[in-house]
Amino acid sequence: MGRFRVVSVLLASALAAAALASCDDGRQDAAREAARRLAAAVSALDVGAVPLQGVEPSTAQEQLAAAVEGLGDATPAVSAGEPRLDGDSADVDLDYTWTLGGHEWKYRTTAQLAREGDEWRTLWRPEALAPQLGTDEVLVLAATAPERADILGAGDAKLVTARPVLRVGIDKAKVTADRLDAAARALAKLVGIDAAAYAQQAAAAGEKAFVEAIVLRDAPGRTPTDGQIAAVPGAITVKDTLALAPTRTFARALLGTVGQATAEQIEASDGTLQAGDETGVGGLQAQYDSQLRGKDGVTVYAQPAGLTAEQLSAAPDARRTLFEAAPVAGTPLRTTLDPALQKLAEDTLAGVGPASAIVALRPSDGAVLAAASGPGSDGYNTAMLGQYAPGSIFKTVDALAMVRNGATAATRVECTEALTVEGRTFRNAPGYPAASLGDITLRDAYAHSCNTAFIAQRETVSQGQLESAATSLGVAVDHPGLGAAAFLGSVPGSAEGTEHAASMIGQGRVLFSPLAAAVMAGSVAKGAPVAARLVLAPVGSGTQGSTTAGGPTGAAGSPSSGPTTPAPTASPAAEPGPPLTGAEAGVLRDLMRAVVTSGHAGFLADVPGAPVGAKTGTAEFGSADPPKTHAWIIGTHGDLAVAVFVEEGGLGATVSGPLLDRFLTAAR
Repeated sequence: MGRFRVVSVLLASALAAAALASCDDGRQDAAREAARRLAAAVSALDVGAVPLQGVEPSTAQEQLAAAVEGLGDATPAVSAGEPRLDGDSADVDLDYTWTLGGHEWKYRTTAQLAREGDEWRTLWRPEALAPQLGTDEVLVLAATAPERADILGAGDAKLVTARPVLRVGIDKAKVTADRLDAAARALAKLVGIDAAAYAQQAAAAGEKAFVEAIVLRDAPGRTPTDGQIAAVPGAITVKDTLALAPTRTFARALLGTVGQATAEQIEASDGTLQAGDETGVGGLQAQYDSQLRGKDGVTVYAQPAGLTAEQLSAAPDARRTLFEAAPVAGTPLRTTLDPALQKLAEDTLAGVGPASAIVALRPSDGAVLAAASGPGSDGYNTAMLGQYAPGSIFKTVDALAMVRNGATAATRVECTEALTVEGRTFRNAPGYPAASLGDITLRDAYAHSCNTAFIAQRETVSQGQLESAATSLGVAVDHPGLGAAAFLGSVPGSAEGTEHAASMIGQGRVLFSPLAAAVMAGSVAKGAPVAARLVLAPVGSGTQGSTTAGGPTGAAGSPSSGPTTPAPTASPAAEPGPPLTGAEAGVLRDLMRAVVTSGHAGFLADVPGAPVGAKTGTAEFGSADPPKTHAWIIGTHGDLAVAVFVEEGGLGATVSGPLLDRFLTAAR
């Protein structure tokens, strides 16, 4: 009997479903399609083509645009649920997801549909856009930025951290209109900005606006003083903090700065940046911006349309909070930079006019301790991105290739006054000692930098062997642990005739950065290839820069200190040659020590501490007669490897050499 009852119930249910389907006449499907069209239209914030009831689509579109204008360029993802029919009416749930400043705001509203003939129309109501949104209310987004994370140096020393600043400007509420122009011009002159432009900015601002002129470090002895600022009618200072390095110039080309996001940065940020946000500008600040900046907190308010700041201040309860997400702090960026050595390097270059650089690293672990670009580099990261002919410091690569062909420091080579290759005559640098001409040892040829002796080896040292030796010394290969944009050198694997001859003395198509030169010196000191590293884990969400032999991804060219020969085409780095061995490095250390004991860098013999090894380099460039030259020197001193470069510097020994001497002596 029970079995027949179950069958009867199932049969009754089936008959009821059939009856409902028969009565529906497609209404459910039509309502479902109307709900889908509504959700798609609201997702695009465009209801102009949606069938509506009780209001024109154009009017509804104006209301919609006004309601969401305060959310910026964000658009929601909206999906419709299954309509619930009640005769010729239906309710449908709309599920919203907004992505605001990296946070998701999710909620559900209900829209009403009504059937007119064969068509379902939407009854337009603001509450379908946001929970209980009134007809006179709009949505407004407010962001709260977390404090930007620090950039740390060796031992987690704070290189860039929040430091006190003063925002200096005119408070228009404190100066009469007839005195505004004169006051703005006086303040602009005092702080050193364009007076006409600032006066125009002040005139265009609101009646009670604070018109910022400049941001100054709030430090003892600053100029202008508080008294000088206060003497200007309407001028005030507002205390604040900004992410700053110890000084305005400290590692600026490497670290970058922090400033207000540009329109281009906002557009490219996919909604994570808004007008007025601060973001990284150049260097590590830009490269690791998302890690350092963290995530803004966001609040969405529903408030009366047209509510002014003054009205809100007087009646804060006039708006209500619909969504709130707390800010997420950024993650500090840890680097290997040594603050004392970085400052020493910058102080050493302070008086150098042309573009220049000093790079110091620790051979034992590859840590970059200093990467300073001098004032003549005009803000360009010459230290890590510069691309220059290395000149005679490249003879270190030659020497390794020769050693691999059986040579030793005592091998005899021929040093002539000149050598002609396919019609091009190569000579030694001016002042080359006559006593070191003729049949000399490889040690003497390296110590005195005999060009002709090394060029003469082109018949036994192929261009491919030069490339292999360079990569064995850490040059022209990837340094994936560096964590920053850099150029690590380029050595062509094939070259013939005069080009191959030029390669033997670090010219032709051979290019180094000061960082690459320091890596080469460090590899000699370590007795194995050095893998440079600058940014330490954790690197968070920042994107590490390319460090291939072909050049850094997205690196901008220098306006005044870029490569003086054509830059190589970006390409995969060369396959590294056989790793440098301890025995090979021993020969190279012998050669570099000879440069100090009997060669061009005798002035380094008095540097206290461990014995210094060195190699000078002078590279001609350009078409002037006589040609201009790059001045190079590399040095090793215990667990320290240093490269010094001056773009238009004469001879390496006389220009870059004293800079290295000063740096090594003070670095002990």
